Amino acid sequence: MHPMLNTAIKAARRAGAIINRASLDIDRIQVSRKGPRDYVTDADRAAEEAIVEILSTAYPSHAFLCEESGLRAAGDGSQVEDQWIIDPLDGTTNFIHGFPTYAVSIALVQRGQVTQAVIYDPARNEMFTASRGGGAFLNDRRVRVSGRIRYHDALLAARWPGAVPDAAAVPRYSDLAETCAGMRRTGSTVLDMAYVAAGRLDGFVGIGLKPWDMAAASLLVLEAGGLIGDFQGEQTWFDSGSVVAGTPKVFTQLLGFLQPPAA
Repeated sequence: MHPMLNTAIKAARRAGAIINRASLDIDRIQVSRKGPRDYVTDADRAAEEAIVEILSTAYPSHAFLCEESGLRAAGDGSQVEDQWIIDPLDGTTNFIHGFPTYAVSIALVQRGQVTQAVIYDPARNEMFTASRGGGAFLNDRRVRVSGRIRYHDALLAARWPGAVPDAAAVPRYSDLAETCAGMRRTGSTVLDMAYVAAGRLDGFVGIGLKPWDMAAASLLVLEAGGLIGDFQGEQTWFDSGSVVAGTPKVFTQLLGFLQPPAA
């Protein structure tokens, strides 16, 4: 195992322990609202600080992009080519309702490429990991995307805000849901995409996503043999926040549904 991945796993487990302790007494958790349907808790903040402490101690020349605290420069002030992208608790709304579908997400980006990825589900003690070129794993067992080839047999997940930015796109999302085997909105983007990598889901569609929603999960999907792109199949998804991921066959069919109707 790559030493940087091993350190990230250690950080994810530390964060998971904080989250699990907090989940035992949810009524005592302090919750703040960042925006509509967007919450942060003291567990989010404590988990993020634990992750940053472990990683920055091991790698003082690395920078951080964190959901709660934003961009943090390298501790030694050096020129940064390595950046950790962290979501300490993806699925906070689920967490504060006691709905056990949430995860810690940690990715290392080196020279613009995600090279290490960890997604940890502390409620189920499931650790998803990937190193670029080394495959994707769930609790040390190698995983692959499913062999599903027919869209109508596919189980999908989706994430889009309640107010869809592109109102004209709504019929396309409805078509997606009505013609596949089933559509799930679990409330945790990083777990949805990890489940695509592990073959539990066959595809995922999301809009309005942030780098910490996609970084670790994208490497897992690719290393598990899946495909990822924007709604045109191009590689702008990291900047646009609109992403499609899935098995190779389902990915292609998903793109067909997402194209705007011909004039």
